[in-house]
Amino acid sequence: MEANMNEANRTTEGTGEINESSNPDGSKQGDQHSAETLNRWRLILGESAEEGLCNTDQYTSAEFQYTEIDEILGYLYNREYGEEQGYRKEGGRGASNLTVPKWLHKVRDLFPKPTVEILEKQALDRYGLTELLTDKKLLESLEPNMNLLKNIMQFKGRMKGEVLKSAKDIVRTVVEELRSKLESQTRASIMGKRSRYTSSSVRSLRNLNFKRTITKNLKNYDKNKRRFVIDRLYFDGNIQPHNKWNIIIGVDESGSMLDSVIYSSVMASIFYRLNALRTKLFIFDTQVVDLSDRLEDPVDVLMNVQLGGGTHITKALRYGETLIDNPGKTIFILVSDLEEGYPIAQMYKACKDIIDAGCKLLVLTALDFNGDSVYNKHAAQTLTNMGAHVAAITPNELADWIGEIIT
Repeated sequence: MEANMNEANRTTEGTGEINESSNPDGSKQGDQHSAETLNRWRLILGESAEEGLCNTDQYTSAEFQYTEIDEILGYLYNREYGEEQGYRKEGGRGASNLTVPKWLHKVRDLFPKPTVEILEKQALDRYGLTELLTDKKLLESLEPNMNLLKNIMQFKGRMKGEVLKSAKDIVRTVVEELRSKLESQTRASIMGKRSRYTSSSVRSLRNLNFKRTITKNLKNYDKNKRRFVIDRLYFDGNIQPHNKWNIIIGVDESGSMLDSVIYSSVMASIFYRLNALRTKLFIFDTQVVDLSDRLEDPVDVLMNVQLGGGTHITKALRYGETLIDNPGKTIFILVSDLEEGYPIAQMYKACKDIIDAGCKLLVLTALDFNGDSVYNKHAAQTLTNMGAHVAAITPNELADWIGEIIT
């Protein structure tokens, strides 16, 4: 009930339901403050506190001011006490029992948007109100955000027909918003690298080659006025698309890697659009599924992810090896918590073979903006010792890292 207490306090502050500056009934202002305080405690503690509070002089059950808010919060948080499907066992003060659609409608009427998002998140994550995801109208009424995307990925197996279509539309909205935020910096980190060996017709200060410009204009130095006369500026070109680098991304689709799966799919689709990179993506548990032919649409990638199951990292690494055709120009990215379900020595051997072949091996224990990662630290240290780069990084940091490698 902790969340209940927090939200109740936040919601009832400043409601204006008690006029603290006047006492038309002649009561003392202190009594009025006490009544308001008791009403708040009743809301925090729930219906079980009713009997005890009624023993005070300033409170009666008929004067409880937050009945509707109490009903809304109780519908969700009374599940802590095992009330089946959230329905009250007694009639209570409400005219009728709540249903999920009615509850959601009232939540949005009574609470500010940030609180609504918290309540929706807990309804799905903590209390399993999957009707929010399996009812088309309810699903479409939810705010598209990262949390809803993750819940859709977890429950998409239960979705059929029009519900599944609506879910895909929500996934697309969230993914496109995420991709638009990440794409410009990714392009700047990778395609924005300058090549001093080619000239450019793009005349911008960013591309100006100061050294070459000064060297080429030394002949124009005016000794009398002691200054350069610049008759031509020289600009660097960008890295050309020939001799592409290969990016191979293998993503562990176990449940604990959900955030990383989402960001990996989005980043892979961005890399796929860049001329300087040739991108391959596959996901794995105990089986490997190559999604390289779907990188044009990250929504298609995400809707093919099956979360959970075992983990066979060695099998994934060996599959990734078959995609390598130019080791010296290949970056192999393994996104995993390194919790191998098979003999781990085989995983180490596969990683060593990839490194020895000349590839850059980057192991990401997490790829998101939270920085939270739970992984096999001994395995991570072992891979670091053999020459792999092991880190939990943000998508922007990944783009910067690749940009430095391919320069």
